[in-house]
Amino acid sequence: MPETPGSTAAIPSHEPPARGGQPGGEPAAHMVDRRFETNWAISLFGTAVGAGVLFLPINAGLGGLWPLLVVTVLIGPMTYLSHRALSRFVCASPVPSEDITGVARRAFGEGLGRVVTVVYFLAIYPIVLIYGVGITNTVDSLLVNQFHLASPPRWLLSGLLVGLLMLVMFTGQRIMLMVTQWLVYPLILILLGVTLFLIPSWDLSVFRGVPTPGEFVMSVWLVIPVLTFAFNHSPAISQFSVAMTHEYGDRASGPPWRRSSSSRVGSRPWPPRASCR
Repeated sequence: MPETPGSTAAIPSHEPPARGGQPGGEPAAHMVDRRFETNWAISLFGTAVGAGVLFLPINAGLGGLWPLLVVTVLIGPMTYLSHRALSRFVCASPVPSEDITGVARRAFGEGLGRVVTVVYFLAIYPIVLIYGVGITNTVDSLLVNQFHLASPPRWLLSGLLVGLLMLVMFTGQRIMLMVTQWLVYPLILILLGVTLFLIPSWDLSVFRGVPTPGEFVMSVWLVIPVLTFAFNHSPAISQFSVAMTHEYGDRASGPPWRRSSSSRVGSRPWPPRASCR
């Protein structure tokens, strides 16, 4: 159809979207995918479920209530700021799909980048061992005590469980987030139900027991590493930051983990923000 003076023809653009889903790599400020952020917040929360939420705080509470309350106030900023720094480090890469190992090599060179990769592996590998042993013991106890079955060989059971977890990771991000939600949402409801159920059994006399200054300092000193590990979700930060970069481009990095961190520390949602600045 010929154009007339003063008219414009609508020509479809075939330019592929750049980082953040917008042509030119500048996503609109109002485009925030709340469902996407909530899914990742739940997934990050799931990294601290298990030994982090269920086992370690029990040991942390043995030092008394007041040291635990003080450490809880301290651990919120420690968890938030350290994970934010790691996320921003990954988001600093000009390559959207580059994870922490690639960013380290690009920032520090090939030699120091390999050192950072090894240190990152050594920081995560003990966590994998802890959760591998924990899930094996839990499933074995379930089969023996609840289903009254014979205990399977541990090498077979552990290999099968770890293989299933790896299979979930290999199926892709969308399936991984779905499986994480299926696991975490029921657990959150169970934890809430158990908490409400135990309210009549609370012993308020612990508020009157104040430790000596020496005992208080020592308890805080010993509890900080326990809760730091309990709230740790650094193994998921690298892939989380890559996903945020693809979703929000230069504004990415964040902050479902702000929501996730506060949900563990304060057991309430936190409005997400997507900002790498």
